[in-house]
Amino acid sequence: MAKAFDVVVVGGGPGGYIAAIRAAQLGLKTACIDDAATTDGKPALGGTCTNVGCIPSKALLQSSENYEHAGHQFAEHGIDVKGLSVDIARMLARKDKVVKQNNDGIVFLFKKNKVEFFHGRGSFVKTGGDGVEIKVTGKAAETLLAKHAIIATGSNPRALPGADFDEKQILSNTGALAIGDVPKRLGVIGAGVVGLEMGSVWRRLGSEVTILEALPDFLGAVDTQIAKEAAKVFAKQGLGIHTGVKITKVTVKKTVVVDYTDRAGTAQSATFDKLIVSIGRVANTAGLEAAAIGVKLDERGFVGVDDHCRTNVANVWAIGDVVRGPMLAHKAEEEGVAVAERIAGHHAHVDFNTVPWVIYTSPEIAWVGKTEQQLKAAGVEFRAGVFPFMANGRARALGDTTGMVKMLADAKTDRILGVHIIGPMASELIAEAVVAMEFGASSEDIALICHAHPSLSEAMKEAALAVDKRTLNL
Repeated sequence: MAKAFDVVVVGGGPGGYIAAIRAAQLGLKTACIDDAATTDGKPALGGTCTNVGCIPSKALLQSSENYEHAGHQFAEHGIDVKGLSVDIARMLARKDKVVKQNNDGIVFLFKKNKVEFFHGRGSFVKTGGDGVEIKVTGKAAETLLAKHAIIATGSNPRALPGADFDEKQILSNTGALAIGDVPKRLGVIGAGVVGLEMGSVWRRLGSEVTILEALPDFLGAVDTQIAKEAAKVFAKQGLGIHTGVKITKVTVKKTVVVDYTDRAGTAQSATFDKLIVSIGRVANTAGLEAAAIGVKLDERGFVGVDDHCRTNVANVWAIGDVVRGPMLAHKAEEEGVAVAERIAGHHAHVDFNTVPWVIYTSPEIAWVGKTEQQLKAAGVEFRAGVFPFMANGRARALGDTTGMVKMLADAKTDRILGVHIIGPMASELIAEAVVAMEFGASSEDIALICHAHPSLSEAMKEAALAVDKRTLNL
């Protein structure tokens, strides 16, 4: 007999598990299905983000940055380190421990909130007057009946044609997070978030890193001024970044040979010990059997939804990477909360204009809202204020004065339209900009707020003052 629920969530990533918890908090009988497993077969809740994405990558970024600081920055502080070495196995073990803590934390949250968890793969069977029937294929087969179903199956890495992932020499984000030894020569195809972050990790640990990007501009989605600063800094660090590249052939032997044409159209060839491919992600809808209940997918396999995350089938919803919009864990979480609240009859809203973006390189890059090039293309009159961390007292004390804060405000109303940061702790600083934009703040509002001294946040205040050409410390 089928087990009946008010809400069944298919997928236990950031969007799915948060949707399940919120639905349960609202008094709905809730279940979540997820098939991810650890090496010993136990549930690995948290999706790509927790297992082979956001969380483990940040753990390795922190470890590799500590190593680089010990080797290059500590001496400036009067701290001498002799016999410095790196134990990759221990570093990976720490990363795995961090991942497990997050896995276990989600299991605990399910128990606390009385979310029933089914470890296996969920697929649709049929829909009718009693609800949506979902089959769970795992160690024990189950059939669930849901009044409301939420698709939160996430995404998978996109493979390069002719170069399938083997996770040994040609690596997705999964393999890139589990390299056992520092490769002498590391190639990265794609200069996006994953490519830059993973390239940064292994460059710090000693790899010669070459990044090949198909697009003509580096970080084309980022504000141009910020992207140019990032390109300059990364080049100084030793990341070899080539844009306007067209890959023609990838050959795997004992090494990986990549043949390509550069932006001038000249044929080139590069040999690597490992190759990370990070050219985007595809919707994870294979095996979901969406057609069995009539849920429409687009030509790329993404689930079609309206502005409220409703699919074309009544009482079936979809959130996160599997639908339109940015593939960001926090965007998925916000959609998950909103859908749970809509199912419970509450009003909910997600503002995609204030979803922050972060690249966790060093320096970090973070932004929210419109870029200068977007405003110009739209014909919006604006004023820009820029303040460099070079003039920030806390940044000087940290020994990291790279980058700047840039604020864009409407020329007539002074309402903040976008904030762009490259520099220390940009991922934390951007939150103030998100809050300001959510409340419709002006640059003058930020300029009038007292910020602690000395703090990196003062750069935000100074950038706001710069919009009106009245910075105090520059």
